[in-house]
Amino acid sequence: MPYNSRNDLPDQVKDNLPAHAQDIFKEAFNSASEQYDQEKTAFKVAWSAVEQKYEKNDNGNWVKKNS
Repeated sequence: MPYNSRNDLPDQVKDNLPAHAQDIFKEAFNSASEQYDQEKTAFKVAWSAVEQKYEKNDNGNWVKKNS
């Protein structure tokens, strides 16, 4: 099931990721869901895409990586 907007994302994503990271998640999830049959795999791909640009800081908040 593709996500059409940030509002459609699961609460786990909306409540924890900054807006740009939500966009990365949405695009990666939608692309992976077309490529793979399992939603679980699409979630893994989407989180991996987010983790390429963002990381959790010491407070547990997602922040853009310094690179």
